[in-house]
This record gives sequence, structure tokens and C-alpha cells, in this order.
Amino acid sequence: MIEGPIWIWIAFNVFVLAMLALDLGVFHRHSHAVSVKEALTWSVVWIGLAMCFNTLIYFFWDSISPGSVYTNQEAALSFLTGYIIEKSLSVDNIFVFVLIFTFFAVPAAYQHRVLFWGVLGALVMRAILILVGAALLKQFHWIIYIFGAFLVFTGIKMAFHKDEEMQPHHNPLVRMLKRFMPVTDHYEGESFFVRHAGKLMATPLFVVLLVIESTDLVFAVDSIPAIFAVTKDPFIVYTSNIFAIMGLRSLYFVLASVIDKFHYLKLGLSVVLTFVGTKMLLTDLFKIPIGLSLAVIIGVLVLSIVASLIRDRALAGKDVKAAH
Repeated sequence: MIEGPIWIWIAFNVFVLAMLALDLGVFHRHSHAVSVKEALTWSVVWIGLAMCFNTLIYFFWDSISPGSVYTNQEAALSFLTGYIIEKSLSVDNIFVFVLIFTFFAVPAAYQHRVLFWGVLGALVMRAILILVGAALLKQFHWIIYIFGAFLVFTGIKMAFHKDEEMQPHHNPLVRMLKRFMPVTDHYEGESFFVRHAGKLMATPLFVVLLVIESTDLVFAVDSIPAIFAVTKDPFIVYTSNIFAIMGLRSLYFVLASVIDKFHYLKLGLSVVLTFVGTKMLLTDLFKIPIGLSLAVIIGVLVLSIVASLIRDRALAGKDVKAAH
């Protein structure tokens, strides 16, 4: 369900495709291990672009979506809140991506290629889920209670969930692929498919891509309803989600080596999901202001990160004392 001038949607998607083409066709034409410095640079670029877009919404929302129920300030706050929610929840993706790449022993030089095509597939899947979700909410208001209850359940489950050993080879898509197409025993450079003796074969890199895509679909089912707790405007939901996902690749290369230090981040994310789920359940009784929601979400995330760093420093201090 698309609302507002169609040219706005077209222009935004053209911009996204142009950035993707620039990324793969120019900056990552040749496979290489992405350095932390390069990843940080791209992270700053994507965050900067998101904030520039947020500024455009603030000043031109009445032109972007004429007749919208939101004021320019409300629309800008909704975008920022949605972006922060998606950006923070995407960190949970990174935990899993690290495990997947480790399990399949994916060479560092090919990880960006997998994430690039994984993100491209994620953009399509999330666009479909967002448009379907927006249409359902407009047609059936009571669905918001299902979304809310689901987020509260997911948040509580995340808080008590213990990390388990991943078994990507049991992924249904991977098992289906191996049933219909042979898979090579080793990586064939950056190729997803190769021909041996005239026979088309998938490579382990394509298997990794399938696991990444299916994993992101599971995460999308959790995260997309969370944005609908902030706003039901399809354009704001879509653009904030896309900007967060586009920056996921660079964020992965920044955090991959230190992700285990954020011990309390999962607990913080569980609180965020529970909070936005509760907000949805209370929507007809009490509307929590967007500004207050933004403050709560930022506060919880900052607190969980600071607590994690303090814990990590304390453990490091104990290790030093033990060594002496």
C-alpha cells in the first residue's frame, strides 16, 4: 500500500539502487577483506545520509506527503525513532552473521559480497512485508494488538534466551538446495555458481547467502512490527528501515571483532522490544508521545552498552590480577 506522490517512492528507490551500484561497482569491484577503517568510513556515510534525509523530512514533509496526519516535526521524530530501533535491532543480526561466517569458514575477502547480495534480498523482502503490514493495519485495526503481543513475547523470550550452537546445515532452504542442485566441496573464489564438466553447481558461498537471507527474514518478522509502534506511515516505515539495513554491512565489519564485549546488549534490545510492544497494546488507551519513546529507547540502549563496557573492563582487570 503506497501513500503519497509516487515519484517520491521512485526517487528514493533510484537513490538506493544508485548507492548499491556505486558500492559494488566502484568501491568493491575487487573482493578484499574490509578493514575497520573502511567500514567506519562507510558507517559514517550511511548514518550521515540517514540524518540528511531526516532533515529533509523535517523541512519538506508537507510536500513529501501532502495531507498527512503528521506534522513535519512528528514525521521527523518518527523517522529518527524508527531508524534507531531498526539500527539497534540490526546489531542482533550481526551476532548471528559472525556465527554463520565462522561456521562456514567464509574467507574475509568474500564476506562483503555475501552481505551485499544478502542486503539486496533483504530490501526486497522487507519492502513487501512493510507494504503488506501497512495495508493490514489500515484495513484491520485490531492487528496492532497481535503485533504488540508478539513483540512483548519476543522481547521476553530474547531476555531469557541462551545462545546455542548454530546448525546452519539444518536450514530448510539449504537442505532443499542440496536436494535439487549439487554443491561444490570448496569455495570457488567469489562465485555463487560454477560449471564442472558442463554441470551447474552451487558453491558454499551461495549456501551461506541462503542462510543469511533466511535469517534476515526471521529478524524482519520481529523488527518491522516494532516500527509500526512508532508510526503507521508506510513511507516513514520503509525509508527508516531501508537506511538501517543499508548500513548493516559496514556496521558488521566495525563490530564483528568486538561484538562479544556487548554482554548486556541483548537484554537492552529485549527491553526495547517489550516497550514498543506495550506501546502498541496501549495505543487506544494511552498514546505514548514519540519524543518520550525516543528518549526511552536511546536511554535503554546507552545504559546496556555502558553496563557492558564496565563489565568487560572489570573482567579484564580480574584477568590481569590473576596473571600476576
